[in-house]
Amino acid sequence: MTNWNPTLEDGTGPKYRALADAIERDIFAGKLKPGDRLPTHRELADELAINVSTVTRGYVEAERRGLISGTVGRGTFVASDARISSSMVSFEPHAPGLIEMGMVNTFYDLDPDIQEGMKRLIRRRNSNAFMRYTDPRGLPEHRGAGAEWCKRYRLDVTPDDVLVCSGAQHGLTCCLTGLFRAGDRIASSALTYPGMKTLAAMLGIRLVPITMDKEGMLPEALDTVCRRENIKGLYLMPGVQNPTTACMSAQRREAIALIARKHSLIIIEDDAYDLTTQSSLLPVSSLVPENSVHIAGLSKSLAVGLRVAFMSAPNHLRDQLAHAILNTVWMTPPLNAELASEWIKDGTADKIINLKQDEARKRFSAVKGLLDGLIYYGQPTGFFIWLQLPKPWRGYLFEARAREAGINIFGAEKFAVGDSVVPAMARISLSGPRTTDELLRGLTVLREILSQP
Repeated sequence: MTNWNPTLEDGTGPKYRALADAIERDIFAGKLKPGDRLPTHRELADELAINVSTVTRGYVEAERRGLISGTVGRGTFVASDARISSSMVSFEPHAPGLIEMGMVNTFYDLDPDIQEGMKRLIRRRNSNAFMRYTDPRGLPEHRGAGAEWCKRYRLDVTPDDVLVCSGAQHGLTCCLTGLFRAGDRIASSALTYPGMKTLAAMLGIRLVPITMDKEGMLPEALDTVCRRENIKGLYLMPGVQNPTTACMSAQRREAIALIARKHSLIIIEDDAYDLTTQSSLLPVSSLVPENSVHIAGLSKSLAVGLRVAFMSAPNHLRDQLAHAILNTVWMTPPLNAELASEWIKDGTADKIINLKQDEARKRFSAVKGLLDGLIYYGQPTGFFIWLQLPKPWRGYLFEARAREAGINIFGAEKFAVGDSVVPAMARISLSGPRTTDELLRGLTVLREILSQP
């Protein structure tokens, strides 16, 4: 246990908040480090001569701020990402010439021709119908296109099972606001999509890390956590897991599904990168259809600017999700949904999927020489790789040094959940640079940085 003796600053506010402020202050001063174990509630109360309930409230407030993580039976620890922003987007202007290798872009030059698509729509006699209020779940024809789109994910659903939402991130928002409440706990891989981390934190929902291996989440670790804690949901990316690129085998998916059913977990399956590869594996949602929400987005495979995704869910969850759509955006813009539906029905979407896989394959092949001698993980048609850093590098240090050199990347700390151990890794986007030449220039600089002491 860390020998930590905080000083509570005098003020007019409550003492529990002063304790949370002290934790935050000492983390950023380096007195508390990620992974450090904090004193028990009773020990700290005796040390500071305050009530145990005050310490409890202070720890809860610090956890709400993303500074610490408490685990039943283990104690309270400084969060692995306590000093790291989980946001993937900076609102500060980029430095001129910055090479983007953090954000996973989607080969914008290969997107469908929106001018041609819009011309076809406005020639219709009923085009003004897309400018009116509609059912928050989406128009029947758009839900039908969504059911067709879900087949690309090997998911067999009907139009009645589908709700149209404004992108996968909005789908996650609807799941968390419609199906969970502040204080609920959702199991997640120990390294996961930062957008889920920031969303859960904003809503007061706790992500609980589950140990991983080369296939992703470990079933036995999930079972142990579910028996130890009151877990309500499970967040999964079983295809190309973000950021590790791990892919669950059929056996692993079946084992995860069995445990989810055993503990009555609501599954949120967000396989954003599934269509960047050629897979024949069934989604976990198809194994637990009675309690799963599957989010089939279009951003990574078709066109990010449309902000359209299709959620499929069982009947007993659909009303809550529909109200979440209503309470956030009222409805996904019908014009966007119509354009997406047309591209799905006329084959344009499948053509774009193939074109983007081909471009990703070319880039993956092009970088192999520059990565020679390094350990990394990725899919042959994947949009990013997971790079192991040589000692003594850490992800956040590599991220900072790369930024100084004019390259944006993401260290592993940005993806860490709770008090999980953070590996010395970094996610490198292959699709972020505008051209293959720019990608190779960026990787050359990153290689030079790693060769420095």
